[in-house]
Amino acid sequence: MKLYGIPNCSTVKKARVWLDASGIVYAFHDFKKLGVDEATLTRWLAQQPWETLINRSGTTWRGLSDAEKAGVVDHASARTLMQAHTSVIKRPLLEQEDRLLAVGFDEARYATLLKP
Repeated sequence: MKLYGIPNCSTVKKARVWLDASGIVYAFHDFKKLGVDEATLTRWLAQQPWETLINRSGTTWRGLSDAEKAGVVDHASARTLMQAHTSVIKRPLLEQEDRLLAVGFDEARYATLLKP
């Protein structure tokens, strides 16, 4: 299991605390340090619409120019933006065996997905 995100993100922190308290073993992938490759983004975009994967309420999105925002119209343009600005990716993302289990953190959803 792998959790993708940024360590100082409050939602990522909540997910990590929940996973740790639940005894669930996971690897943490830090977007800031490790980035994200095109193959991973392509895999996620095959499983979720780009509108779900881009965090339009965050400071990174708000800091983009109007032209950059308007240029995100499909999977290809979203992938390019997410690779260039990893902070625009909604987080955390929980993945197991290349399957995206959850985008964002919701304790009830995690509990349902990961119950023993």
